Parts: sequence; structure tokens; C-alpha cells
Amino acid sequence: MTILNNILAVSWREFRVICTRYSILLVLSGGIFVYGLLYNYMYAPNVVRNAPVAVVDMSRTPLSRSYIRLLDATPQAQVLTNNADLPAAKELMKCDEVVGIVYIPSDFDARVGRGEEAIYIMYSTTTAFLYFASMQEASAGAMLAVNDDVRPGQVVFLPRNDIQPVVQTRPIDVVGIALYNYTDGYGTYLIPAVLMVVIFQTLIFVISMLSGKERETGDILRFAGPEGSDLSFSRMASVVIGKSFTYLVFYALFSIFLLGLLPLVFQLPHLAHPWKIVALMIPYILATSFLGLACSLFFSDSDAPLLLVAFFSVGLIFLSGVSYPLELMPWYWQWVHYIIPAAPGTLAFVKINSMGAGMSEISQQYVILWIQCAIYFVLACRVYRYNIKKARYKDRTLLG
Repeated sequence: MTILNNILAVSWREFRVICTRYSILLVLSGGIFVYGLLYNYMYAPNVVRNAPVAVVDMSRTPLSRSYIRLLDATPQAQVLTNNADLPAAKELMKCDEVVGIVYIPSDFDARVGRGEEAIYIMYSTTTAFLYFASMQEASAGAMLAVNDDVRPGQVVFLPRNDIQPVVQTRPIDVVGIALYNYTDGYGTYLIPAVLMVVIFQTLIFVISMLSGKERETGDILRFAGPEGSDLSFSRMASVVIGKSFTYLVFYALFSIFLLGLLPLVFQLPHLAHPWKIVALMIPYILATSFLGLACSLFFSDSDAPLLLVAFFSVGLIFLSGVSYPLELMPWYWQWVHYIIPAAPGTLAFVKINSMGAGMSEISQQYVILWIQCAIYFVLACRVYRYNIKKARYKDRTLLG
């Protein structure tokens, strides 16, 4: 009963500290709500269709007009005007009437007629990350179609011995199908992994800031009991469990927002049954909590964790194996994958929620998370015992 009372007391104290410290609330509100919404908003178009484009045609030849028709026929772009000059097209972009400009030089047709490489210039707005990619895809696709039309007439520029192999070679039609990405969009592929990284990143920050503040002010000595001498494993375990229970409650609510509400609002993949996500998030949040408490060994103040912002996000996405196959990574990066909870947790979430996998198909990542829970729990208990001893020694030195 005493252990249970200790757990409840630590949990309630941690809850009050989180709710009354503005720096923690700022990280939670900014990291969970603003960051989650901002990431989805930046990739909100997901798949851009019929984006208005201004074409500046300085060539004004049948070939350039053919290119403009093909550009307008692409699903990504819609030619708003092809009569504007470059300054007028830039004004249209400034007024948000077009998202891109395609500039066709005056020697466009002449270069093709000489058998040289034709050049065109593309401008794109950066109001949304996907506009540039869609513009590039549309303009390049239209140019490839023009190339297929004029290529037979270019054999006169080839050496005599090369003409017959070129004529006899059958064209290859390449059809790409994005597996498990029903919209073939960048946001559909990226955002589910990013949301899991956001949970890991913000939770590590919160724990590091809280534990750093405890060491900085000496409040960590409260966890050693009323007399300040109880450093038993059961006492430290009650401290770690109490703190982790509070984080689990908070991030269970945040997970509903990030993994439940946002996918519905922004039409992201959500194939997994809710109980599968719950079963995955329990060891994921616990492993992250225990890791954060174990890492409190390295933070003696509440500001140091903020310096680690630049070292997260992108690296964790790669380590998860979502954007780069885990099997192709060097052995040392594979080991890092098994050490950090964000890596197997993100991979498992993408499998069940974007690919429709069952729990048996993420059994490896699931077992890894529970093993991490056990290892980091023991480490967290030992680290808190060490931190309390160090704080007690520092307190006695100051008093002496």
C-alpha cells in the first residue's frame, strides 16, 4: 500500500508541475498542437491538381504552342495565360493568381531544329511545399511528350551506323505504382511517420526539462522519502512509475488528437483498428518515458534539452526505416534503430495504419518496444538514485 501511495503522490505532483509551468505548456501546445497542425497544413494539398500556371512564350512557334497544350493537359497544372510577359507573370504570382511560371526562350524551336537541347525556365511559389514538385512533374512530363514527338525527325543528326539501332529499338513504357499510398501524395507517405516522431520528441523534451529543473532547484531530494534517506529500488521504481503514469495519461490524450483526429481532418491513411493503435502506443509511450528519465543523468538544468532540437526529426525518420530500407543500413545504424523507441515505434505505426498490417506482422517492433521498456525502466531507477545521491552531496557541500 505504501508503494501505491508513493506512486500516486509522485504522479499527482508531476501532474501539477506540468500544468503550472509555462515552459512545459509551451512545449506541449507548440509541439503537439501547433507542430502537428502546421506539418499537416504545409502538406495539405498532398496531391496538387489543376494548379494555375502562367506561361511566358517568347518563342511563339508551333512547337512551343504544342508544349503549352501538353502542359495544360497534365493533371497537375492548368495554363491560366500564355500571353503575359515575364514582369506581368511575376505580378500574377505576387497576387497569388498563379502558383508557377514557365518561361520559354525565343530560341526554343531553333535549338530543337539544330538537334540541340531545348531549354525552358520554371518558377514556382513556396506557399506550399508541394507546388514546386507538381510544377516540376508537369513541365518535365510535357517536355518528354514533346521529345517523343520530335525524336523521329532528329535521326538526321545521328551518325549513319547509329540510326538503325535507334529506329529498331522498341520504346519502354514505365508505369510506377506507389504501394500503400492511395493518393500517391507526399503528405500521405510522410505525415504518419512525422506524427509518431512528434510524440517522441516532445515527450523527451518535457521529461528532460522537468528532470533538469528538479536537479537545478534540488527538488529531486523529495523523492528520497520524508527523511531523505530511502534510496531503495522499490522507492525509485515508485518514482519512475508515478512519473511515467502521468506522461502516459497526457500523451494518451495527445495521441487521440495526433493519430486519431488529424488523419480524419487531413484525409491521411487510418487503416488500423483503434485497439491496435492503443496496443502499440502503450509500450511506445512507456519506453519513451523511461528513456527520457534515464537520460536525466545528462541534464542538470531545464534549458539544455532545447539545444537538441536540431538533432531530431529528420534523423529519426531515416532510422525508422520508413524512408530508407532498414536492411540497407550499415549495422551500426541498425543497432541505433533498436535503441531509440521512435524508430521501431514509427515503423510499426506506419505498417499497421498505412499498410494495413496486423499485430503479428509488427511483432518484431512490438517486442523490441517492450524490451526497451524493461531495460530503460531499470536504467531510470538507477539514474534517479544516482541523481539523488549527487544532489544530496551537493546540498551537504553547500551547507558545510
